[in-house]
Amino acid sequence: MRCPFCGHDDTQVKDSRPNEDGAAIRRRRFCSGCGQRFTTVERVQLRELVIIKQDGRRVPFDRDKLARSILIAIRKRPVTEEKVERIVNGLVRQLEASGETEIPSAQLGGLVMDTLREVDAVAYVRFASVYRDFREARDFEAILGSLQLPPGFAEAPAEAPLLPAAELGDKSLAKGSVATAEAGPGGAKRR
Repeated sequence: MRCPFCGHDDTQVKDSRPNEDGAAIRRRRFCSGCGQRFTTVERVQLRELVIIKQDGRRVPFDRDKLARSILIAIRKRPVTEEKVERIVNGLVRQLEASGETEIPSAQLGGLVMDTLREVDAVAYVRFASVYRDFREARDFEAILGSLQLPPGFAEAPAEAPLLPAAELGDKSLAKGSVATAEAGPGGAKRR
């Protein structure tokens, strides 16, 4: 394996371990040319997958692109990286098990949306807004209306009261302006 730092061809494997679900092997390598260490990941690839884009173009399936799009959707959500890895592995297995080598992008997008709907509703809406190219608020309303909230799911809290900026002690706001506030242990805070 070529070193990504210096391009030297002679690298040594120092440690090999299977990942949690056994779908890949993580290898720590050492470059004898520059002394740097780096990690490689080895996965089984059953067949070469090709994605057929909306405009008819055919592009090779990119597992990393799929993972990045899911990571963007779940950003700042309570979903671990391990869970994302399991999601991506499951989606790739579904695609490979389908027996097709050419997958329409709409099919892949649908699989991702179905999976995210089960994992996290916010991530699902985020992904859907990009994938379906939402242009108006009613696009969000339609997708939110399709979500099934679990029984006993708390309704969204009432809007925070509006307080004059002077009450918050913030001189940076224009005179007479209004800010939303929430009560906390130290009193009202501006949002």
